[in-house]
Amino acid sequence: MLFIIGLGNPGVKYQNTRHNIGFTVIDALAEKFDLKWKPNKKFNADVANGKNLALIKPQTFMNDSGQAARAILAYYKILPKKLGLFLIKKADLSNQLIVIHDDLDLPLGAFKIQSNRSAAGHRGVQSIVNALKTQNFTRVRVGTANELLRVKIPPEKFVLEQFSREEKNKLQELIPKIIKDVLK
Repeated sequence: MLFIIGLGNPGVKYQNTRHNIGFTVIDALAEKFDLKWKPNKKFNADVANGKNLALIKPQTFMNDSGQAARAILAYYKILPKKLGLFLIKKADLSNQLIVIHDDLDLPLGAFKIQSNRSAAGHRGVQSIVNALKTQNFTRVRVGTANELLRVKIPPEKFVLEQFSREEKNKLQELIPKIIKDVLK
């Protein structure tokens, strides 16, 4: 089974912000497969299940995304353990887990798919690394940087900004490309 986690913050206040691009992409994936979101209190996430596919939107805030990731992967017995008790550090989850998130180091309209990389300062990704005891999973880094805004606004505020109409149009062209590459 493939688990795809889109990172974002829950609530109307954060919809369509740069930090919620993971939710935006995973919503498009759910739509592509005609999957319906259902809240799951056990995982503290919204989950859309398909054949051999689970889409997950943690309903924790971004910096606590690891809680939902660990809960769902533990439930499906994906996390390898030593002696049946402790998580094996540096386990390879790259073929089972994909995390989609915003990235200020990439320009809007760009994305990269990578495995076994550090969180590079992204607190949502770092939360998952800490919870799973590994960074060896696949990440889809979706660029959200806009140099004009970024120069004037601190990063922690910039990620909570809404996209402009022009940027939304650019994203509408980008999301199908991301989905195509993720599903390869």
